Amino acid sequence: MTVTMTEVIEVAKTGRSRCRTCRQAIDKGALRFGEEQPSAFSDEMQMAWHHLACAARKRPAQVREALSRFEGDIPGREEVEKSLSEAEETVPAYPYAERAPTGRSKCLHCAKPIDKGALRVAVEREVEVAGMTRAGAGYLHPGCAREFTGTEDLVARLRKNSRKLGDADREELERALSE
Repeated sequence: MTVTMTEVIEVAKTGRSRCRTCRQAIDKGALRFGEEQPSAFSDEMQMAWHHLACAARKRPAQVREALSRFEGDIPGREEVEKSLSEAEETVPAYPYAERAPTGRSKCLHCAKPIDKGALRVAVEREVEVAGMTRAGAGYLHPGCAREFTGTEDLVARLRKNSRKLGDADREELERALSE
């Protein structure tokens, strides 16, 4: 079953919802960010709510997309934009490349281990945990990445999203992607 998730920014209708990031109540009338997700209790979808500022730090790409669709006034917009900018520097956009910090990950394509210190490509994937589907990173050997993703502009996207790599690492990555 493929489920389309949606994100929204809206004014809280009541003060009963809690932020999924900080676990504090979201006051009635405050702006909140919601992500639709499967319910653990039925086949229906439910909303997971966050304070707008909390979501900006945790899910910057999704918040920026929802902000582009939101037509209302955003109190403290400068603070939200600052949080988004800071988070975008630390929360990488998919796909990105990095050096594997451990040797525990396995390639999603060939299922072989990815050695510690080796270059790996991270892609977003859905993982089912306790009956709920969550987005997370999955890893690939650079040589497996092009075939697995089928992305034509993979090199350009990796170049843009892999800010932690130095010039030598980028050259090594590009060679491995072309093999």
